[in-house]
Amino acid sequence: MMLPPGCRYEVMAPPGSISNNSGLMYRLQEFGQEHLLDHQDKLSDAQRKAFQSELNELDLSEVCGYYKRTTASINESAEEKLDERMQPIPASLHGAVTRTPLELMETYEEQGLRAVSEGRVAVLLLAGGQGTRLGVSYPKGMYDVSLPSHKTLYQIQAERLVKLQELGAKMHGKNGAIPWYIMTSEHTKEPTMEFFAKHNYFGLDKENLVVFEQGMLPCFTFEGKIILEAPGKLARAPDGNGGLYRALRCQNILDDMERRGVQYIHVYCVDNILVKMADPIFMGYCINKQADCGAKVVEKAFPTEAVGVVCKVDDVYQVVEYSEITLKTAQRRNADGRLTFSAGNICNHFFTTQFLKNVVYGDYETGMRHHVAKKKIPYCNTDGHTVKPDRPNGIKMEKFVFDVFQFSNTLAVWEVIREDEFAPLKNGDGAEKDTPSTCRHSLFSLHQRYLLHAGGQLVDSEGELLPLIPSQKELNWGENPVVVEISPLVSYAGEGLQSIVQNKKFTCPLQLSDEREHKKNQ
Repeated sequence: MMLPPGCRYEVMAPPGSISNNSGLMYRLQEFGQEHLLDHQDKLSDAQRKAFQSELNELDLSEVCGYYKRTTASINESAEEKLDERMQPIPASLHGAVTRTPLELMETYEEQGLRAVSEGRVAVLLLAGGQGTRLGVSYPKGMYDVSLPSHKTLYQIQAERLVKLQELGAKMHGKNGAIPWYIMTSEHTKEPTMEFFAKHNYFGLDKENLVVFEQGMLPCFTFEGKIILEAPGKLARAPDGNGGLYRALRCQNILDDMERRGVQYIHVYCVDNILVKMADPIFMGYCINKQADCGAKVVEKAFPTEAVGVVCKVDDVYQVVEYSEITLKTAQRRNADGRLTFSAGNICNHFFTTQFLKNVVYGDYETGMRHHVAKKKIPYCNTDGHTVKPDRPNGIKMEKFVFDVFQFSNTLAVWEVIREDEFAPLKNGDGAEKDTPSTCRHSLFSLHQRYLLHAGGQLVDSEGELLPLIPSQKELNWGENPVVVEISPLVSYAGEGLQSIVQNKKFTCPLQLSDEREHKKNQ
């Protein structure tokens, strides 16, 4: 298959150059990377030929150029603070669940569901990460946080899409499908595809699941040398979730979206167990504001919370990290007492297809600079053995998905309640936060609120009502009596529960399932 120009981090070498080792050495020396041919004597003829082919295909000018530009920009801005150049998002484009009348929220929801029913909405999942910090080697989306149903993150999200399609059809009478695009890394693509096939795509149509792979970049030492992980093997890493834009072009994903009639895309990360994919209120809000780009945010919990904020810098939209501003600016408040820079980024975004086409097919994507992540990267020592360092020894270069905000003409921000929509899974149990236990109980708490709002009651084994505000003892995860799981196939976001739970009492653990699940389990 022919790829569009500029879609590889490699270029094909002239015929015969694979065997021309002196020519390869000359090219490596030109960029100071001749060490990559060390330990060739440890390889078989086939391995040596394959590795030299890989090196011949590597565009050294491009990747070494990335390193120079990225490290230069880091050095230039290392001490720079952005305080004087920052402005908050204009109030007209900073909506919030807590400050919006119910009637207007319903208008946004109707607009979002109309777009869903007409097949104009897609979701795009950033799923390149493995569950390394969770102690597993498989994709994070396959992780089971030990809900009563034992559903994985992938299954929960798939079932939310199934339900959302049904809600769109119910309100507007059209059966629009929501294509689900999943960007993986080379490590997570095959396991992800096999997992969905094994589970019959969790009720979604197979043709509406599109799995594609992000690019990989060589890792560098702090001195600018490409790291050799082992004889005949380069150290490589995914190019960050901002590698999405290159992948959209190289793998013809935007062409596929256009063929399907998609106009609006919801982009999110795999690890948030509470994520509302293609949230019709958020989508409708952005459509209503005629935004080309949108960010769902949560209010910063406190001034020094280490989370990036969505704002403007020199009148250009941007996500500014906490380390880039002074404490005085972080603590700045408006007349109403709220933090001036309060829009905490949670990697939950809206884009129009036209905006992404402008980014991907214009000069924008190639002009986005990479960010540096200092990492402990396995390397090949002078004896030809792979060593795992105990401290950072090099850098991985990556782009972030929000780097394109700078190209937006109208960026809309929608602020939601953290407890309702954001509970990321990043660490194994035993860590302070973002663990399977905290995710599980965030979902239980949300579903408890859904049940109570619909008129249901939770009681203990003796029929006494469980307190709405638990005691400190009950807040202990190991002793918390509230275990409520409502299947996404029953309710997407708390709707439709009255007929099931109103004026009824339930004991925990409570699991509300759909009849389709009952049939499947018979």
